[in-house]
Amino acid sequence: MGRGMLLTMSAAAAILMITMGMRQSLGLFIAPIIETTGVGYAAMSFALAIGQLMWGVAQPAFGAMADRYGAGRVLLIGALLLAGGTALTPFASNEFLLLATMGVLTAAGAGAGSFSVLIGVVAQRVPAARRSVAAGFVNAGGSLGQFVFAPLNQFLITTFGWMAAMWAMAVTALVTIPLARPLLRKPDAEAPASAGPSAPAPSTLTLREQLAIAVRDRSYWCLHAGFLTCGFHIAFLVTHLPGEVKLCSLPASVAAASISIIGLANVAGSLMAGWAGGVMRMKWLLFAMYFSRAVAVAIYLAAPKTSFTFYGFAAVLGFTWLATVPPTAGLIGKLFGVRYLATLFGLATLTHQIGGFFGAWLGGLALVKFGDYSWMWYADMALALAAAFVNLPIREAPVRAAAVPA
Repeated sequence: MGRGMLLTMSAAAAILMITMGMRQSLGLFIAPIIETTGVGYAAMSFALAIGQLMWGVAQPAFGAMADRYGAGRVLLIGALLLAGGTALTPFASNEFLLLATMGVLTAAGAGAGSFSVLIGVVAQRVPAARRSVAAGFVNAGGSLGQFVFAPLNQFLITTFGWMAAMWAMAVTALVTIPLARPLLRKPDAEAPASAGPSAPAPSTLTLREQLAIAVRDRSYWCLHAGFLTCGFHIAFLVTHLPGEVKLCSLPASVAAASISIIGLANVAGSLMAGWAGGVMRMKWLLFAMYFSRAVAVAIYLAAPKTSFTFYGFAAVLGFTWLATVPPTAGLIGKLFGVRYLATLFGLATLTHQIGGFFGAWLGGLALVKFGDYSWMWYADMALALAAAFVNLPIREAPVRAAAVPA
């Protein structure tokens, strides 16, 4: 692996560490924001649910922009939106303003510097045989961000208050601008754009033609269906785990530590997924990940609710947390090539975040209506099983350009 390739991967991983670390620790701000503004829990959950959806909407939009104009301007716009939205959040005194800052600006900025753009640009710069490993490496950066930012934000909130913590994150978001520089160089000649000899040739397909191929492919929709339930699962947990910890009469530090453990465990899980995607069929890898989540939730529900239960639950879930990203992106690249990977994977991420919207929003409604999250846990378990089995019909073979209608 060349020095330039490693630098590109490291830069992408570092940017994702910041954007994902900031996003995945927002649940820690719910209680202090409610105490300061008086906004209800359901309204706060809705604002974060809109953020989940906006993060998903931003990715295919910014992915298409990156495919057409390059990643540089996309990452710059994203950094400014993320910093601006985070800096303005302490001035948001009602539900509407929280929707605008946390739900729209911050989420859109994080989406511009997230999976679809970063993995898309890296995939165009590495040989086909190393794309799965590269995707796992970049993805591990996002997980490391969760490990770093959750305890950091909890410390800042406890020591200086949630407003100061938000402003510190706004400054941190600007660091992604110089980090983007290695991603602006042109792809190496050794990194062919196609996924294989049968894949659609990028030089003969427009984005519209590539989308026409994708929407007619059953395997692509199976990936969307699995990713939908993945989004529900992750958004529910990252948004409402602090609330679950509070219901169990445990300190807020347990929630911060659990979120951090999830991130650390997923560093290992992402690297494992990147390696495994190169030596085994990726649909079986996805099946195993989703099935293990259903088992983990079942064990958690039966276990006594102690701090050690949360830490163990976090470690098990963390191993597959965002490790679904490398095989999902890898399968899309295998099916359609990498020329428009940022757009095609961005659309899958949008589906992921539609699930995320319902996971974050319905969690808040469940707590208000029933007083706990029991029904959400049951739904989460059922959806994880569905996600496991929906991946089995996927065909791991390039889709031919002949699929484009005349």
